[in-house]
Amino acid sequence: MVQEQMVAVRDGMFNVKLRTAGSGDPLLYLHGAGGLRGWEPFLAELAKRFRVYAPAHPGFETSTGIEHLDDIIDLVVFYNDFLDTLGLASTHVVGHSLGGMLAAELAALSPHRVRKLVLVSAVGLWLDAHPVADFFAMTPEELARALWFNPDSEVARAMMALPEDEQAQLEAFLLRNQHLATAGKFLWPIPDKGLKKRIHRIKAPTLILWGQADGIVPPVYAQEFQRRIAGSQVVVMPHCGHLPMYEAPEAFVQLVSDFLSG
Repeated sequence: MVQEQMVAVRDGMFNVKLRTAGSGDPLLYLHGAGGLRGWEPFLAELAKRFRVYAPAHPGFETSTGIEHLDDIIDLVVFYNDFLDTLGLASTHVVGHSLGGMLAAELAALSPHRVRKLVLVSAVGLWLDAHPVADFFAMTPEELARALWFNPDSEVARAMMALPEDEQAQLEAFLLRNQHLATAGKFLWPIPDKGLKKRIHRIKAPTLILWGQADGIVPPVYAQEFQRRIAGSQVVVMPHCGHLPMYEAPEAFVQLVSDFLSG
């Protein structure tokens, strides 16, 4: 059963929406700029083998305290406080996109916290010859083509569709703008915030997962992360874009579970 609660961090300076389920070794899932829609199917599958913790970052959903964070380093400090609050000295960490950048920073700056690390379509590095897409400026159609291997697939259409109810449409629009504004604090104008100067400090065994057709962060970045993280391994997932956990959930869960359990 999924437990949903608000967790007060740093004497209430932050209040964080947290979804938790499962049993086994702890697994912290750090979401991307789009946030979470709820208890996602891939999280439910991971919870069959791990105790999964899926917080909404400050500024996402109903989590508060974003005004106390100026940069990605502040966010790493916050997550150290968050893990202290939960009583987790260390945990596996899986991070997607913005969450991948955060996961890499946490593993570099607080290596004792991270048992094993999975980076999924992570931002945080920059190659002039292969710029990361400016998804803040994309139209919905452009974003769909960049996110998905097949933007006409059932899962893509379901996730990109607007609610039919007018009030629900307004709420969805406001939530999307809220998430983009928060993500912009850490990613705009480009997602190079200095990770390249710290990434060599990552000691955790690391798996790097990428969609072969990622139109947000080109797959060449998988090799760049691997080059900079000693001993890391890469799996490029076919028929996937920037969201492999949605386009190929069974393969995604199998790869992550096998790596973390091995």
